[in-house]
Amino acid sequence: MLKKFLYTLWISIFVILLLLGLKNGSFFKFLSATEDRTFDIRQSVLANSGHRHNNKDIVIIAIDDASYEYILDKYGEWPLRRDIYAKAVDYIEKTNPTSIAFDLMFVKSIKSSADADSKLIDVFKKYDNVFTAMNLDNQPEDLRVPPVLPDKLANPKPIEADDEFMEFSNCRVILDGILDATSNIGMINVARSDDGVLRSMPLFLKYQDNYYPQLGLLVATHAKKHLDIPINSSEVILNWYGPAGTFENIPLYKLLKAVENNDTSAYNFENKIVYFGATAASLFDIKTVPIDKVYPGVEVQATYVNNLLDGSIIRKAPVWVNIFTAIALALLTILAVLRLQSMPVAFGLSMTIYAVYVMFTYYAMRFNNIWLNIVAPLTFALFAFIVTVIVKYLIKSRDFDTQYKLATTDGLTELYNHRYFQEQLQNQVSHASRYESPLSLIIIDIDFFKKFNDNFGHQSGDAVLRQVAFELKKNVRSADIVCRYGGEEMSIILPNTKYEEAVNIANKLCNLVASKKCKLTNGKESNVTISLGVASYGQDGMTPKELIESADKRLYNAKENGRNRVN
Repeated sequence: MLKKFLYTLWISIFVILLLLGLKNGSFFKFLSATEDRTFDIRQSVLANSGHRHNNKDIVIIAIDDASYEYILDKYGEWPLRRDIYAKAVDYIEKTNPTSIAFDLMFVKSIKSSADADSKLIDVFKKYDNVFTAMNLDNQPEDLRVPPVLPDKLANPKPIEADDEFMEFSNCRVILDGILDATSNIGMINVARSDDGVLRSMPLFLKYQDNYYPQLGLLVATHAKKHLDIPINSSEVILNWYGPAGTFENIPLYKLLKAVENNDTSAYNFENKIVYFGATAASLFDIKTVPIDKVYPGVEVQATYVNNLLDGSIIRKAPVWVNIFTAIALALLTILAVLRLQSMPVAFGLSMTIYAVYVMFTYYAMRFNNIWLNIVAPLTFALFAFIVTVIVKYLIKSRDFDTQYKLATTDGLTELYNHRYFQEQLQNQVSHASRYESPLSLIIIDIDFFKKFNDNFGHQSGDAVLRQVAFELKKNVRSADIVCRYGGEEMSIILPNTKYEEAVNIANKLCNLVASKKCKLTNGKESNVTISLGVASYGQDGMTPKELIESADKRLYNAKENGRNRVN
């Protein structure tokens, strides 16, 4: 009857937790935000692994810091005159590029002369493989009356998207002459997540009940007529090839020098997609992406085009796949906890299952460009783990405390044993690393303990061990973990304790033990002293092994320097 009751309780708790999760929207927002971070981590690992290679036929003419300085020195102003861009396009076109795209907006400017503008407009009339950018926004009508864009730029609803298109109420138009000259005009709006990170790019954007393609989509479609893109989404998730500078970057000033000198042998752009864009931080076209906090917008465009061309855009797994995965992980967790007698083994097996799943999600993204959720399935599985553990230990409540005590404590001193010490030190180091909290370790040795045993007998030695252990345990905080390290050595793990605090505690314990007499088995009393070595996480080591070695070394120094002291 008890087991039936507890299993019923388990099911009830599990269902309640699930319903609470479904009801609490902020909980799902938290899961979603955390899932995004796992995506960023996977993308960072992949981008730095050398597994992915960007298309070598995508070249960026970069307006970098050096080019910006060159433009100011030579031409005396920024933005650069439009006729200079026209000359650059004519120079590049001599080598038969696939396309030339400007991740720049040629809006009306009081600095640019009509003659310079007309030369750039002529370029768009002359070449059908030159593309430029425009931007939609939501500026109020009293600032700018929403313009009507040419019909040739718009599409009917291009795809049957399940989600909403990004919609805008206004638009900052580029030069009328360019609008009249070409339809190779794409939008450069981006789709940032709630945390400000750019993980996806829109395929089309909505404005005045029309749909306008993204610049990168136009460029990719020009290069490859049949693109492998989702038919049920308004945006695509980008797959990143590497940090900024992964694509070939040619500084604009070098290209301009080649144009000015008519050096036709300097560059060959045959069959290449050439992107003009700003990479200088001072020009403010900088994005935060999963693999880097500072990433030029033109390289985002290049990544977008590259993804579309090689079909490597990320696809999210269907909802049913994530639900099935969560249930499967939960069931495996329940089986591991209920079937295995050893809780550490059950925990380890569960963690191994989770680790294998995490690795599987990594390889699914690496080889198949599939984004399998990590956070929601693992959260579901962890709920299953926690509730199952509660049920299991309620069933075994009669003997759990005794068994646990036998497994983790030393029979003589009633301190935690060496195995428990190692486990707890590892846990506390992990906690300190994750939360950047202080952690200290004290290793203690009873002075001249061997001589004490020889003079008074081992039973008296055991009595001394018990009494010293009692004093140590009584005079530390409840959060501190006092253990028998081995023989006459003991240890104290001090969570949330800096080195200076730990030294003060060690000095207090050293003086306390020295001031008390220990009762021996023959009715006599004797003074006992201890030597102590102190080490702290960070300054003395980053791993349990390093902390122990450092504390041991200081304990040895304390004993070498006269004992009954702290080092």
